[in-house]
Amino acid sequence: MGSAKNTPTPSRKARIEEMRRAERSRDRRNRGLVITGSVIVVAALVAGGAYLFSQNSGDDDKASTQADSKSAGTATVDKDGVSSWDAKKLGRTHVTKTVTYPMTPPVGGDHNQAWMNCNGDVYEKAIPDMNAVHSLEHGAVWVTYNDKAPEADVQKLAEKVKKTPYTLMSPVQGQKDPIMLTAWGKQRTVTAADDPNVDAFFSAYVQGSQTPEPGAACTNGLSQ
Repeated sequence: MGSAKNTPTPSRKARIEEMRRAERSRDRRNRGLVITGSVIVVAALVAGGAYLFSQNSGDDDKASTQADSKSAGTATVDKDGVSSWDAKKLGRTHVTKTVTYPMTPPVGGDHNQAWMNCNGDVYEKAIPDMNAVHSLEHGAVWVTYNDKAPEADVQKLAEKVKKTPYTLMSPVQGQKDPIMLTAWGKQRTVTAADDPNVDAFFSAYVQGSQTPEPGAACTNGLSQ
């Protein structure tokens, strides 16, 4: 005798089809949960990485600022009266936080990414140290004076600066002597505009061998 065919009844077919639909729906729901969870994990990793980068950047900025204010070292003074600092100890990082320099005017160190124009520019008001230091990095000589400097000397120095590329001049009330000359890692006091050490300093240090970035621009920077 032949065996009977195992044909599902209509009600059984309906139950099977409903079970398949439920399984497909459950699979779609599970895939959705997996995708959503993955997105959340990736977003958390990205956010965490950005936070850590931000924190580390801030720490690096702070560390370089503190280093500049403490580790410039002690200057040596040569027989001509020029004070020199070890260039290797003068930071050259561009920073946004304020740098506290250990000398006035500063002779180098971490600084702002924008330089002061130094193509014979004479500023009648004080300029930001962090921008002036960038000018020094480009090989400029910075002539500074305080309120004890005779007006006649200030005028003579201003005329000299205006004729000399890669120089700038501004008042610095906090400096120890009436007239001072500064280049990257170099500094000296002069007694007057006619002091022969003015010309000697210009000759030696305007785009001199101490310049970290010789030939870099002294225009298209900041001006008052």
